[in-house]
Parts: sequence; C-alpha cells; structure tokens
Amino acid sequence: MRQIDLSRTLPHARIPELPNPYFGKVRDCYDLPDGTRLLISSDRISAFDQILAVIPWKGQVLTQLARYWFEKTEDIAANHVLSYPDPNVVLGKKLTILPVEIVVRGYLAGTTSTSILTQYKAGARSMYGHTLPDGLTPNQALPHAIITPTSKAFDGGHDVPLTADQIIDTGLLTKSQWDEVSHKALALFARGQEMAAERGLILVDTKYEFGTDADGNILLADEIHTPDSSRYWIADGYAKAFETGDRPPSFDKDVIRSWVVARCDPYKDQIPDIPLEMIEKTARIYIDAFEAITGQPFVPDTSGATPLDRVRAHLTPFFTT
Repeated sequence: MRQIDLSRTLPHARIPELPNPYFGKVRDCYDLPDGTRLLISSDRISAFDQILAVIPWKGQVLTQLARYWFEKTEDIAANHVLSYPDPNVVLGKKLTILPVEIVVRGYLAGTTSTSILTQYKAGARSMYGHTLPDGLTPNQALPHAIITPTSKAFDGGHDVPLTADQIIDTGLLTKSQWDEVSHKALALFARGQEMAAERGLILVDTKYEFGTDADGNILLADEIHTPDSSRYWIADGYAKAFETGDRPPSFDKDVIRSWVVARCDPYKDQIPDIPLEMIEKTARIYIDAFEAITGQPFVPDTSGATPLDRVRAHLTPFFTT
C-alpha cells in the first residue's frame, strides 16, 4: 500500500511578497498587477462553513485533475488557465465570475435541499424549468441530462434554484450568455460522461463556474470534473445497487464529513479533532480518484524542505516586494 507522509502538507500559502491577497476556504489567491491571478490550492478540507483538517496531497490532486480535464475539454470551452507554475498553482486570467452556478445532472440523485432527488421525493415534478416524469427511482438515469442552475451566493448565503427564464428575465445573464454557457455546460458534461465511462466510471452530476475576461469573453473557471465538484459512481456495481435500492459505490469525498456528523452537530457543537487514520484514508481516496479518472499514476512533488517552500520558490518570479 502507498505510504502517505502525513507531514507533507500545505495548510496555507500565505506569501507576503505576493500582492492583493484573497484567502478562501481552500484556495489562497493573489491578483497580480498585469491582470492575472495566482490560485494556490492548499490541502485544507472544508465543510460546515469551517476548515476541518489538512489532507496530504489534496491540493496537488485537485489542481492536476482539473488540469487533465481543462486540457481534454479546451476544444469545447476556453478556460482561464495560462500556466501551472507549481503542481498546486494555476496562473489564470482574472475573471468576473457570472452570478449563476451551472449544475448539470444526469441521474436522479443528491442529498441537499436543492438536489432533484430531494425535491422529487417531496412530490415535486417541475423544477429548474424541467418537468420530470412520474415513476422514477432514486439514482435512476434521467431521460437526458438537465441543467439545474442556482444563484451564486457570493455573500455566503444559500443558493437559490433558478429557471432559464428567471435568469434571463432578472438580468442575471443575457439570453446570449445563457445560451452560450448552457450549450457549453451540456457539451462538457457529455464529454466528461463519455471519458468517465471509458474508465469504468459514471459521471453523475457536476457543477461549472464561468466568468468573463476583460474583453467580455466567457471562460470556464475554477475547476472541472474533480471529486470536489462532481459526483462519480463506479460503474461495476451500479446495476446491483440500483436494483437493491442501495447507494452506488463511489469515490466518497465526504468520509470526514460523515465521521463528524456521526459524533456531533457540526453547526452547534465543537467539532472533535479528526484522527490521523481518517486524514490518511481521505488522502488515499483523493489519490485513488485521480488515478481512476485519469488512468495515470499520481506522482507527488516531494521537492523542497516543505510544500510551502517549494511553492514559494516556484512563485519567486511573481514577487513584487
């Protein structure tokens, strides 16, 4: 079994020599004077509106997995990436993120209040501007993939389900913008499902973020088809699970979330320390997901005294002080 060095983590990328910082829950970002942005993926894992733990190699896995998908889909949708100065870092165009999150679903699945399965179980048949037929079973494939957009809650509030007409009528997007992002999202999802199937996987649903550059061009932003933004099932085992009504086998990125929920109310109680065995298990899940999705071995970058030292060294050309 692969050995995971629990000490090789990037808990943060606070680099004072870089300008205009913005520190998110997982990424540490810097806006450069030339209009580009450095996005550094830390190894932090977030849930319940707080940081739960630091997972070895998580940031590198997600950055390199998104890179794999960006390169495989750039013929469908141009993206924000300019270069990769480090395995955890993207140098990208600075975008104005569109205020609509594009979620594409191919199956009747999900657990959140905005998921179509939750609403379907509650009796809804019309949602997000779509009408679903009666008689569907949890985790069943939909007649065709659908877009279930939500408002982008920049202020930390809850996302709100939307229809295409609402998006256009309220001016969140112009009709031209909506037509472009919806067309690209469905094409990206189709490519993702096709490639996942070749790897023995099912891409169930995913979310995309788009933004506009200084010239008004719409570009794919953030990440694409990673375990953090997507739901994958393992094809071998789906049919049996569907027949028995069980949850299909998957890359469960929520292993730590489930551990926490079993022990406390994370929104009210103090969250207990995450044990090392759970941190190691989660690291293995991310690495296994990378290798299953790409068909490539995950090769960690172990250069530098620490991951932060390595990142700093690679970003020295961008220092402004």
